[in-house]
Amino acid sequence: MSASPIRIATYNLQKCVGLDLRRRPDRNLQVINALKAEIIVLQEADKRLPPRPAALPHGMLEVAGWRIAPFQGPDNSLGWHGNAILIRGDTRIIETAHIDLPGLEPRGAIRADLCTPIGDLRIIGLHLGLVKRYRLMQIKTILHHLRDLPACATILTGDFNDWSRSIEALEATAQGFEFIQTPPSFPAPRPVARLDRFALSPDLKVIATSAYVSRPARVASDHLPVWADIARIT
Repeated sequence: MSASPIRIATYNLQKCVGLDLRRRPDRNLQVINALKAEIIVLQEADKRLPPRPAALPHGMLEVAGWRIAPFQGPDNSLGWHGNAILIRGDTRIIETAHIDLPGLEPRGAIRADLCTPIGDLRIIGLHLGLVKRYRLMQIKTILHHLRDLPACATILTGDFNDWSRSIEALEATAQGFEFIQTPPSFPAPRPVARLDRFALSPDLKVIATSAYVSRPARVASDHLPVWADIARIT
């Protein structure tokens, strides 16, 4: 019998500043806990200015039962370039790394190789640039990084920053990955854009996906979190 799917979520925290302009990490944590995910990929998890302290405090996450994947950011940051990965349950970390991305803006992606209930899984957490040309360059850089690694079931997820109705350019660039049809997630009060996405390698499939819309998600950030239940193709 194949393993049950696991839930993976992506959430742009906007540095825990809500649409009411209040920094309330407790609200973001409430949303994170409500997702019932085993793996959560975060963007804008750290404050912008050096030394980039965590917007969502380490201690708050640990008390809630989350483990923070280690990346090579400043000691008081949650991740790297604002990207972070949280895990809980039976999932354990095998290896982590970061990926420098090209572009006019400072951007980076993170990689976590994990042992999960559906087998080994490679998660790429990303927050792509605002300019299409650089977004596509950044995806190519990520794929180049992956080509040098042993084969592993892989998920690209995060804020792709792509407002287009068509994702043909993304799909053509991310060859070997299938983008799943996630719901709109931005702006949180009345979402119209599918900025937050998942792209899967051929050995994975999505069972269900949705955005989390319950309170306080519509005010805790300008993005809604998006989740996907993912299983391995046998």
